[in-house]
Amino acid sequence: MKMDRNKMLKQVQKMQTQMNQMQEELANEVVEAASGGGMVRARANGQGDVVSISISKEVVDPEDVEMLEDLVLSAVKESIRLGREMAEKRMAGLTGGLNFPGLF
Repeated sequence: MKMDRNKMLKQVQKMQTQMNQMQEELANEVVEAASGGGMVRARANGQGDVVSISISKEVVDPEDVEMLEDLVLSAVKESIRLGREMAEKRMAGLTGGLNFPGLF
């Protein structure tokens, strides 16, 4: 029985090492989302962190700041969603589909 426990512990440690490595890789992988026909773009990494935003000057209208705010918010939300989706897919492959709360 003790051998089985040691083997299980080693497997858990191996999985933890792989998960840590995957988290590091996801921090470097970037997805992009756009709104306003591509006038506003947001990029996020696989950890859900927004890493950049670009705004075409043609969409900047001092008379309609609310539209620009909506476009930025839309692009940011979608980039975060895409980053998390990418992370979930990668982690599912590593964990065999098991869900570990708080992992991402």
